[in-house]
Amino acid sequence: MQAWRRSGRLLDHSPAIAALKSQWPISSYGLGCEYEQCRYGSTLTAKGAGNLVRKGTGGRSSVSGIVATVFGATGFLGRYVVQQLAKMGSQVLVPFRGSEDSHRHLKLMGDLGQIVPMKYDPRDENSIKAVMAKANVVLNLIGREYETRNYSFEEVNHHIAEHLAVIAKEHGGIARFIQVSCLGASTSSPSKMLRAKAAAEEAVLRQFPEATIMKPATMIGTEDRILNTWAHFVKNWNFLPLIGGGSTKIQPVYVIDVAAAIMSSLKDDGTSMGKTYELGGPEIFTVHELAELMYDVIREWPRYVNVPVPIAKALASPRELLLKKVPFPLPNPSIFNLDQIKALTVDTVVSENSLTFSDLGIVPRKLKGYPVEYLISYRQGGPAFGSTVSEKMHSSDF
Repeated sequence: MQAWRRSGRLLDHSPAIAALKSQWPISSYGLGCEYEQCRYGSTLTAKGAGNLVRKGTGGRSSVSGIVATVFGATGFLGRYVVQQLAKMGSQVLVPFRGSEDSHRHLKLMGDLGQIVPMKYDPRDENSIKAVMAKANVVLNLIGREYETRNYSFEEVNHHIAEHLAVIAKEHGGIARFIQVSCLGASTSSPSKMLRAKAAAEEAVLRQFPEATIMKPATMIGTEDRILNTWAHFVKNWNFLPLIGGGSTKIQPVYVIDVAAAIMSSLKDDGTSMGKTYELGGPEIFTVHELAELMYDVIREWPRYVNVPVPIAKALASPRELLLKKVPFPLPNPSIFNLDQIKALTVDTVVSENSLTFSDLGIVPRKLKGYPVEYLISYRQGGPAFGSTVSEKMHSSDF
């Protein structure tokens, strides 16, 4: 049979093929890639019911049956999703577009050869198809809360998601597609990012009706972009600006719980397909109350400067006006992000009739305690330095 190979494929007129054809149909002996589908086509069906995980979850050296392409794997949520996938013996394809070091921390999470970095360009259809070619699961975690000279909110949060859904549907073997959006995403939101996320949800479900939409609230964790940003600002300037007095209500969630929710939807029997889940923590905070929690952990007296919303918008506007008019990149916004300031004018909490963590069998953790313990690194004299605000107030009573 080897003598009849040409460029790695069996020729139709070889004696071996003729003998097999006389005994079995071409689809039954596994040599039909030349006849029925392309070489890299998947044999999985996207609409079948039942559990995706078929071969057990006995640890990172087992075989779960999942081959997942995780777009946005090098981001905040991505590292936790990759860790959960690798821990159960899945193969994870990690598309990246930055430096070769951007994915280095992920390779340690899985068994040898199970974390596969693949360089790609989100604007190149062929490179996207290449990183999806062997997958049966696609997760889109791509998102950004500020614009740059190269990528707008619409392209990053909407158009890329729609493009991924189109390619996944054309693939034919993607059993699950999970789109990670944001709590509060709405076509009527004052935030451009949240409007783009809402448009992405509609586009993904239109192109891939079996997709699952996850809408996490503000995520808290070791690499988060809210408490870390606040603590860093406090260490540099000794105060924290509160936009609009910090009266906006939010429902922050621990990032590991969000990753667990994604894994739960992958492990179910297909009941989560085509559904949207709003993932908020068990407690509702105002921005001021969340800042108090941050100050309590870093063991410093709270010092705030109330910044009215119109003044905050005025402080943040120059970057937006100059972004594409100057020939050099501008610094990324931290506290004064115009789009986030607009988002903070509206409360962001889980709606009453939505599907939540409980529908996925998960009990989210409260923030106070381990989820915010990483903030001790901002204590002025080390982990054991000082006392909490409540301890100071208690000692002042005597």
